[in-house]
Amino acid sequence: MIHRRLGRIAFYLLVAGIVFYAVFPFYWAIVSSLKTGSSLFQVEFWPSSPTLQNYVALFQEQPFARNILNSLIVAVVATGISLFLALTAAYALGRIRFRGRTAMLLVILSVSMFPQIAVLSGLFELIRGLGLYDTLTGLVLSNLILTLPFVTWVLTTFMREMPRELEQAAIIDGANDWRILTRVFLPIMGPSLSAAGLLAFILAWNEFMFALTFTLSTDQRTVPVAIALISGATAYELPWGRVMAACVIVTVPLIMLVLVLQRYIITGLTAGAVKG
Repeated sequence: MIHRRLGRIAFYLLVAGIVFYAVFPFYWAIVSSLKTGSSLFQVEFWPSSPTLQNYVALFQEQPFARNILNSLIVAVVATGISLFLALTAAYALGRIRFRGRTAMLLVILSVSMFPQIAVLSGLFELIRGLGLYDTLTGLVLSNLILTLPFVTWVLTTFMREMPRELEQAAIIDGANDWRILTRVFLPIMGPSLSAAGLLAFILAWNEFMFALTFTLSTDQRTVPVAIALISGATAYELPWGRVMAACVIVTVPLIMLVLVLQRYIITGLTAGAVKG
């Protein structure tokens, strides 16, 4: 009995340590965003004189609202295109038998494992050749390299676990592949689509290297680039308060999105864990 209690106490302490390790950096960013001047370098668990000056200055001194809108447009469009293309690809790879299916899956997985720097030069030539440099369309196209292989691989795993009886019944009723996908499988793939879509959205929202390379004007920059380019008069006068305020602003929507879709995410990620 004593050993069980000690084990439970140790478990709770471990969970508390993990939560503290994960949450404290974000909490400290909030605290720092409410400070200005020399108070930024004072250790306080809550600022003695909190102010929203950093948040106001962030939107007054640069087009940060435009940067947020750019990130939202790029992330939503890239996620939507990825889900549509990956859904059709996952149906072919997961439900239709053809020669080279396994090799194609491995190619898709290998593409997602390439570092961004490895494809940066070739993608830059492609974007420039298509006339999409310094445009949101070019950023959407470049982000598909990150989101599409990942979403395709995830949805293929879910698609393989779909009951064969549903597909066979639809075939007997005369349904073609497109009708089976949209009328039979799609309505019951909500959790898996939510999980894959949210992860793809986070990838596109946080993407930095492509956004830095393929944009030039301030109005076309996304949030990660805008935060990285916040600067002061000198290297020693970097406005950390504004940087922390920007980090809080771009992180809160992701947290809210995860909390809203938490039930669907858990269901989607565990859908293929147990084969019934």
